[in-house]
Order: sequence, then C-alpha cells, then structure tokens
Amino acid sequence: MSGMTDWDAWHQPYEQPDSPLSRRLRIIQEHIRAWMDETAPLPVTVVSSCAGDGRDLLQVLADRPDAHRVTATLLEYDARNVARAREAIGRAGLREVTVTCVDAGTTDAYVGAVPADLVLLCGVFGNVSDDDVHRTVRALPQLCAPGALVVWTRHRGAPDLTPQIRTWLEDQGFDEVGFTAPDDVLFAVGAHRFHGMPAALKPGQRLFTFTR
Repeated sequence: MSGMTDWDAWHQPYEQPDSPLSRRLRIIQEHIRAWMDETAPLPVTVVSSCAGDGRDLLQVLADRPDAHRVTATLLEYDARNVARAREAIGRAGLREVTVTCVDAGTTDAYVGAVPADLVLLCGVFGNVSDDDVHRTVRALPQLCAPGALVVWTRHRGAPDLTPQIRTWLEDQGFDEVGFTAPDDVLFAVGAHRFHGMPAALKPGQRLFTFTR
C-alpha cells in the first residue's frame, strides 16, 4: 500500500448520513442483507478485501439473529482500522469473524479465507490502476465458491471504467444482479453472481497496488 491516503481519516464522511460515502454504504449493506436472506439458514463464508473498519459487513451482522452462521475474514492494511474492526466484532459478539492486518493486494492474504460465498471488493477498484482492476477481476474465480456473490465499487470519473469492469466480470463467468449508479454522485455499486468454474488459489500473485 502506498500510504498516501490517511485511511483512518477517510472514514470521517460516514458521520454525515447524506454523504456519498454513507449513501454508498447503505447500498452495499442492502446487497449483504439480501444475500443473507437468500442463503439462510446455510453456513456461509465471507472475505472482505481492504475492509477498512468493516462496517459494511459488521453492522449488518450485528443486527442479524443468524450472524453465527457466517464465517468471515476481513483483510485490512491500516492498523487503526483493524483495531476499530476488532472492537466492533467484540461488541457484537461475532466469534466467527476475524480481522487480519495484511496487504490484501496479494493472493497470499487470502490463504485459508477462500473460496468464499461472498466477496467484498468495496473501496478497491477506485484506488488502483485499470490494469490492476482487470488483473483482480481475472483472479476472482480463485476467490469465489460456486454461486458466490461479489459486491464491488468504483467511481465513474472520466474515463468511466465501470462499463469495462462489467464486461470483464461477464468474461470471467459472472452474471450481473445489480448495478447502482446515482445521477447526482460519481460512485457506483455492482453485484455479480459467479456461475463459472472456481479455480485453485495461486499463492504469490500480485493482484493490485494502491496508487493513492
């Protein structure tokens, strides 16, 4: 990770309910809640890449009586965010959720956490090169269990890469189940279901490097 962005301070707009970040969070959480409802009562696994303080997943699980069926791994590089996530996990009593302080941009970080039934790539694609986005999408079959849901985000600043991302996902065996791009802000949230053939995880691969 580059360290150029203060990823602790980055979370401050969440304190404003109408901020773009808060609005984006609510959309992501809607996808997570719907996925929880669809998969109940089965045991399921989650991996969250560059998870921040984990509020997208943790706030949903904290309100769910069936949170115990979720085994989740949050991957986050910033130690302050890791500490906040662990505090939230402790408050909610989420015994099957762990946070690892690690660079999620390498496949080594996912050993033991994949294949997952839900893969969260929120706050990743807008901070890496286009080539790294494509590389990460190509590697998703290594992270996904059969039928997995991938939720991802990306800004739509010019040039808008989201149409290409959606095509890349289709090429890798994903069906789009949701794409939200509000007219008054630049963020987009996508949700894609994996119907392709899972691939074995290949350790030692670089997926992405943050550029800011």
